[in-house]
Amino acid sequence: MRQGIVLVLSAPSGTGKSTLSEMLLKEFPNLGYSVSCTTRQARAGEINGVHYHFLCLDDFENKRKNGEFAEWAQVHGNFYGTPLLPLKKMLAAGRDVLFDIDVQGAVQIKTSLPEATFAFIIPPSMEELGRRLHKRGLDNEETIFQRLANAKKEIAEAYWYDALIVNDDLARAYNDLRSFYIASTLMPSHNKSLVQTLLGEK
Repeated sequence: MRQGIVLVLSAPSGTGKSTLSEMLLKEFPNLGYSVSCTTRQARAGEINGVHYHFLCLDDFENKRKNGEFAEWAQVHGNFYGTPLLPLKKMLAAGRDVLFDIDVQGAVQIKTSLPEATFAFIIPPSMEELGRRLHKRGLDNEETIFQRLANAKKEIAEAYWYDALIVNDDLARAYNDLRSFYIASTLMPSHNKSLVQTLLGEK
């Protein structure tokens, strides 16, 4: 059995990362998300241990100080983090794990899980990204301006990712992403037992 892989996706807002992630998860049942921890209150219908592990601030802080998170971040006054031990158990069982996170989170993953693979989704142009942000109608002009400014900073960090995928056409971008994912599962570092079996090693 091969070792599971960590696939990290990053992209500026409005690039289509969430849509591409959903398509990948739907096609590949062995790929899934790990359950994150958060200090925010559970919303209606959310189940502890299923949607999130809901922690008090002190518990989260203790876990953070003890290095128990693969990555963590503060968002709108609440803390979120991915537990490292359950993640490693998933990988050891051959499950692949998808991270849909920003560049700062990806940098943390690169340190805590150096064997992870990283793909950055980029728009065909900044003008097109602006058009998409306007079209979805979720933000005012000031927010869109800030998102575009943030996008430039994020794209400037894309050089260290393993793959750059331009989402100018959704079908083509998805084909590139799924190809990168499949290629990642074939890496020798995730298939050590295959070689050992052929050589007669235990």
